[in-house]
Amino acid sequence: MALQETVEQIVSGLGYETVEIERSAGGLLRITIDFPWKAEQKDQFIQVEDCEKVTRQLQFALEVEGVEYKRLEVSSPGIDRLIRSESEFDRFKGCIVDVSFKVALGGAAAGLVSANRKKFRGTLEKSDQTGGWQISWADEPKVKPGQRVSKTRAAPLVQVLNFQWDELREVRLAPIVDFKGRKA
Repeated sequence: MALQETVEQIVSGLGYETVEIERSAGGLLRITIDFPWKAEQKDQFIQVEDCEKVTRQLQFALEVEGVEYKRLEVSSPGIDRLIRSESEFDRFKGCIVDVSFKVALGGAAAGLVSANRKKFRGTLEKSDQTGGWQISWADEPKVKPGQRVSKTRAAPLVQVLNFQWDELREVRLAPIVDFKGRKA
């Protein structure tokens, strides 16, 4: 059996899905796992115990199959997860993403951004007009702690950029970390 088939069979048998299988120099075999997506289950994250369980099962299975490797690494996709297929867009709809385009699309955003711009950060949404996807963002400077903000300050202009899957180079979840704890 091929490496990919063996890994996918073991991982899916334990209730996870294989995101990526990567072989690196020096005999490293890196396997990325995640929970299968279900719309009703949000905020379900891979824990260290999950990686440990998969690692133990894979060590036995890969030894039986005769797969050569020096080090096995099982991990989660991380907070800056790469979105690899258009079907994953439904899973991360409403999340903040970093989008890189193959060609500059800055001029397509109503002339409000540089024409040479290829990278954008915004909220991923389904586009009603084109049937594709869109990101929306507001280029507003962050308010510094202790800084006073006028009540008459105008709301920032929200910009929207529509795109299709084939225009993309890479889409990742934006790595936003808040160390102040959960909010109600």
